Amino acid sequence: MFARLFIAATLLVPLNTLAQTSPYAGQEARDIKALSAQEVDDLRNARGMGLAKAAELNGYPGPAHALELGAQLGLSEDQTAALKAIHGRMAEAAKGIGAAIIDTERDLDRLFAERRIAPESLGRTTAAIGELQGRLRAVHLVAHLETRAALSEEQVRRYDALRGYGTHQGNGHQGGRHGHGHGHGG
Repeated sequence: MFARLFIAATLLVPLNTLAQTSPYAGQEARDIKALSAQEVDDLRNARGMGLAKAAELNGYPGPAHALELGAQLGLSEDQTAALKAIHGRMAEAAKGIGAAIIDTERDLDRLFAERRIAPESLGRTTAAIGELQGRLRAVHLVAHLETRAALSEEQVRRYDALRGYGTHQGNGHQGGRHGHGHGHGG
């Protein structure tokens, strides 16, 4: 009896309420389906997008954040100039690579949209995107390496404290700093 009532009640429910909405719903209208407007903007403007977390959360500050915290870190004029140069080099390289990622993602999207995708073009295009993403990450990570070299150990400890990173042991750098999130990298 219960089974019959359940089946009858289920038949009364409109089919569209049974269908599950994809988390991608609405994204089909994007210019580049694989990239949100925010991601495109981040790539165009050399924002880190978390690409340097391995450095940031292991005691290698980013130049942009170090500059923002310059007064609290007690940066000298020479350090400020060095960090501005590091950030400038990073931003210039990252913007170029970011533009190439956007263009290559647009190419991939177009190949699918025009139904011209084939295993060979798919392999070439995704390999190019992967290579560009690796280069972009390296650019951001190198900026963190260079920034740490420009700061004293005390300034690095202060930076970590100001950014809210805890003092958990065992993550491989002096003081054992480890942290929460990382906004937009350096």
